Formats: sequence, structure tokens, C-alpha cells
Amino acid sequence: MNDLSAFAKLAQALNPWQSQLVFIGGWAHRLHRFDSRANKLNHQPVFTRDTDLAFANRTPIEGDIKGALAEHGFKEQLSGEHTPPVAHYTLGEEDGGFYAEFLTPLSGSGTTRRGTPDATLAKAGITAQKIRHLDILLVDPWVIALGPENGMPLPKPINVQVAHPLCFMVQKFLIQKYRNAAKQAQDLLYVYDTIELFGALLPEFNTAWKDVVKPELGKLSSDVLKISETTFSGVTDVIRNAALIPADRKLSPDQIQLTCQYAFEQILGA
Repeated sequence: MNDLSAFAKLAQALNPWQSQLVFIGGWAHRLHRFDSRANKLNHQPVFTRDTDLAFANRTPIEGDIKGALAEHGFKEQLSGEHTPPVAHYTLGEEDGGFYAEFLTPLSGSGTTRRGTPDATLAKAGITAQKIRHLDILLVDPWVIALGPENGMPLPKPINVQVAHPLCFMVQKFLIQKYRNAAKQAQDLLYVYDTIELFGALLPEFNTAWKDVVKPELGKLSSDVLKISETTFSGVTDVIRNAALIPADRKLSPDQIQLTCQYAFEQILGA
């Protein structure tokens, strides 16, 4: 399946809710390339067939998102034992097709007063998984216009909200301890590639860090500082594994480590 065509169908289905939904994850990184400030890169972005969308769980969302997805060919796939169950919204073959899932921030202990997992939420006809540290991805999202001019097969341009690149990277640090080695390596590659895309915006990211992101994080901002320093203080196995992921370019672990170390000294500095 052509993933741009599939994504275009998703964007059209969700257009009525574009001001309430934020694209995060791997597709956010792909959409960052369409921003006018992004550097033009020769290599392909990291491939992902799933599209993650986040929304604030305390904000009312009207309408029937599930119905809109169905009208554009998406089928709901339910799994797990949670109430409501975990849901994927698939287009094409279940095991090889394109799919979307919805996520919303998890706060508190992660269990209800009855002692059951506080893992999912039903809203506007769809089911979202609750994820810790997701709220930072909803802070100051960018708006990116998609349409034929940037290769998206849409009949007319559509605006979508995408996680701010700085928040995208910061969240990778916050979830690091929950990720296995392979996922940590992929996350570091996303961070490095984001720096490559927006290397000219380091001063702007520093301002965003001081004025918006750091105040939003509160005490967690000190964790981000420590994790970023530790992660890029030297070449590690995780960085070596990140350098091996791309098949269409040669990356050295030293290149990733030194580039990211310098970038975050500039972004998170006083």
C-alpha cells in the first residue's frame, strides 16, 4: 500500500478535528520535513506503518471520529482485556497495512480507585490508550499544510497539527527508561535526525525550552537535562545500534554522539 495515499485518507477523515488532534511518533517526524524551515535531506525518514495521534483527555471532543474513519475505509481492530479495549484503525491488510491509533496522557498511579488498570479512554467513538509523559507532546504544536505541492495526494490542502520538534525530542528522553534497547536506539536516531532537520533552529529551540517547555515540565525538566547529558556523554551501545538502523546512508556513532551532545548543550543551556 502507498503510505502517502493511506495517510491522505486519514488526514481527510480527521480534518474536522484537526485543531484537537496532534500527530506524534514516526509520522510526526515525517511531517516535520514538510515545514518550510526544515533542511532538505537526501535520505529517507525512518519508516513506520502506524500513525499515532494524541489529544488532551480533559478537552471535550464532539462528533463521531470512528464513523468518519469508517467512511474512509478504516476498520476498527480491538484487542486486550482493558475496558474499553485497545483499538487500532486499519486500512488494508491487518498485518501489512497502514493503521492509526489514538493516545492520551496518563496521570496519577495508572490504576483506578477500584484497583483496575487506568489504561484506555473512550471519546468521540474511538478508544485511546493512556500513555505517561504524553502531555508534553501536546505543548505548542506546529501547524503544517499538506497538499499536492508537497507530494501529499489530497484534492485540496489540509492543515494538521504536529508535535513541536523540541517536545518530540524531549519526550524521547522522558520515556527512555521504559523502552527496550532496540526502541531506545530507534528513538536516538529520531532525535539525531530531528537535529539534522532543524539544525538552524537551535537558538529558537533554546528560547522555546526556557519560555515554554521547561515551565510546562516543572520538576521533570531537571530529569531531561540529566538524561540528555548522560545519553550523549560518550559513545554507547545504544548509539552504535542507532547508527546501524538506516539502510540508505552511513552514520558513525561518533557523528551521532557529538552532534547531539553539541545540539542539546545549545538547546538546554542557560
